[in-house]
Amino acid sequence: MPMNLTHRIRIEALLPADSPRLDGLDETHVQRLAEMYASLPPILVHRPTMRVIDGAHRVAAALLKGMDTIEAHYFDGPEQDVFLRAVSANTGHGLPLPLTDRKAAAARILRSHTDLSDRAVAGYTGLDAKTVAAVRRRSTEDAARSNTRIGSDGKPHPLDRTAERLHAAQLMASRPDLPLRAIVKETGLSLGTAHDVRQRLLRGEAPVPGRRVPAPASEPPLPVSGHAPAGPAAPPPAVESPDLPAPHTAPRQPGPQGPGPQGTGRTRTSLETLRKLSGDPSLRHSESGRHFLRWLHTHFLVDDSWRQQLETVPPHCTATVAELALQCSQTWRRFAEDLSSRRLTDMAPATTTPPRPVTRSR
Repeated sequence: MPMNLTHRIRIEALLPADSPRLDGLDETHVQRLAEMYASLPPILVHRPTMRVIDGAHRVAAALLKGMDTIEAHYFDGPEQDVFLRAVSANTGHGLPLPLTDRKAAAARILRSHTDLSDRAVAGYTGLDAKTVAAVRRRSTEDAARSNTRIGSDGKPHPLDRTAERLHAAQLMASRPDLPLRAIVKETGLSLGTAHDVRQRLLRGEAPVPGRRVPAPASEPPLPVSGHAPAGPAAPPPAVESPDLPAPHTAPRQPGPQGPGPQGTGRTRTSLETLRKLSGDPSLRHSESGRHFLRWLHTHFLVDDSWRQQLETVPPHCTATVAELALQCSQTWRRFAEDLSSRRLTDMAPATTTPPRPVTRSR
């Protein structure tokens, strides 16, 4: 039924409003509304339950004037959305809803509609999305976590786009001329996110932001090229990694106190080496160098990464996957051998012919 169609309904048939106002009705505001009642808009009522959604002060003003009926619009949506509409209406017009009430309303919405995004809840409550995020952290610690949020556009949006970003990075590395819109269609990313992945790869960075693997602060930075660091040791900068957990989060085997998993040190060294390589100007500032860095990031693998995949391989596939891993390791070994051979060739001193004696004519 059209929203602009009004109905005159009996006040005694109404259920009290499920209001977001913690302090209830403001009697001074009710008195002011009674004085200007003729110009007040209709209230909003949930038709299935006849509960007032918006207009509790107007109902009180009508009763103050001795009226037994009131003009109303009907809302026919589900009952779980009644409070959402009430909060939205109370923040959009009339008596301002205090900040404390809006935060309390946000906490209640996050408990009843856990899949709503922070921005969507902000739209209902009139809060900033960052404030809603802080309320979510405090009020939904024990709630079930979902990887999907319903945005303010009403569409579901995944929270973690790591897999899609990595897929996009692989497409960009293998098919550099592929248009962004084709990558968007293939991966499901937004155009802006796909553009961000491309820009990160062009800068020699990992395609996934925000997941960093710092070395433990208690350990000095590893020396580079055999030179000890000068001055006091400082922890190395964090290294962006698309699919690796922090080394200190790797599971430890039960047993006596001792060093952690065997691959942790190698992982940290490899990540530090990759970071330094990605910052090399000769690679970052040439198209071929950036293409190589993109290729290297999509093929980069360290101990902490493959260890996490062991339990994923079904028993009947272990021999096949092991064979593939051996083939890949042999390919990388040939690559390393060719690079080492080229390095030795480049470093070999050029053979020189001894100078011939100069004879002077008399």
